[in-house]
Amino acid sequence: MIQNTMTEIMTKSIPKKYDAIVFDFDGVLVESVDVKTQAFGALYAEYGDRIVEQVKAYHLLHGGVSRFDKFRYYHEVLLGKVLTNEEELRLGNLFSQYVEDAVVDAVYVLGAYELLENNYQSTPLFVASGTPDQELKRIVSRRKMSHYFVSVHGSPAQKGDIIQDILSKYDFAPDRVLMVGDAIADYEGAIAAGVKFIGRVMQYPKTDPFPVGTIVLPDLVELVI
Repeated sequence: MIQNTMTEIMTKSIPKKYDAIVFDFDGVLVESVDVKTQAFGALYAEYGDRIVEQVKAYHLLHGGVSRFDKFRYYHEVLLGKVLTNEEELRLGNLFSQYVEDAVVDAVYVLGAYELLENNYQSTPLFVASGTPDQELKRIVSRRKMSHYFVSVHGSPAQKGDIIQDILSKYDFAPDRVLMVGDAIADYEGAIAAGVKFIGRVMQYPKTDPFPVGTIVLPDLVELVI
């Protein structure tokens, strides 16, 4: 009994490393990157295997970027075509149909569930994702994850703007806030807002997209907040 009491006292006396954590969603909290890779490929299958491979490669190199920005790149750069508003809307709707159920069913990144469950009551947690805002909120709700987060934010807002708004609204000091992401857009958003950054890299170190010296982890098992 005394030992348990002492352990509780020691645990409570350890200061938190961060006052708040901002997570990307796909590839950071849930293993859903491949779902979206296959969906992009399916949307451009009519243009042949070479275009499909380029589409998939661009998606993987630009994680965290809005799907609509990717559609514009695919059309204007890869296909040399103008992306009309109607076509953009059609692609967006098809993409949502392909991925939403699959993302809801995707498994957690290793350690993510435990990290959320053990910390959401003591540390403010947020999501900043490139997924369209309303779709993201539906996914988080359907996965029964809403209670973990103070707020959830998707596109078209940019990562840096989302983080800066969080800092301003809750008066967090930037150097006491951590962004956890798996893409260069997450890193750039963290840098723009002046917060700390840790990268999640699935096949560390082979697919590390971040500048040399960036702290990266293969999953969230060892992330201490």
